[in-house]
Amino acid sequence: MYEPIRAPSSRKGSAHSTMAGTMSDFPHRTREEELEFQLAGHLAALLAVTDELRSASPSADLDAAAERLVEQVTRLRGGSTPARVSASGGGDGRLASLHRRAHALAGRALVVAASRADTAAAILAAERMDAHAAALAEPRELTAAG
Repeated sequence: MYEPIRAPSSRKGSAHSTMAGTMSDFPHRTREEELEFQLAGHLAALLAVTDELRSASPSADLDAAAERLVEQVTRLRGGSTPARVSASGGGDGRLASLHRRAHALAGRALVVAASRADTAAAILAAERMDAHAAALAEPRELTAAG
């Protein structure tokens, strides 16, 4: 036969125990706090890409979007304003890459905003997804080989 295990489980006295009355060695965030943290991060990353796009191809739409993103990130971070960067411009290939990246970030923000039922952030993220999708779909001039 076999010998039964006589030593106590190594997990029984673990610092990560969830038994009632046991303090943990590391802080925990609630699900709502974690979603808020994630949403603020996605929107801040979208703001950084938006700032790069504004630098490469200035437009009133991007300016307005950046201001709305700043408002949402500030709200989610409890009044702390996000860091802003100024970037140098790039060519059309760089613009397309930035629009793809912004579209993906807006999509992630939309998923998290929907999870936490944050209507304002969800609407903003959906609008930015539409704007970046439209920018990627714009017809480009084709040169005729002649």
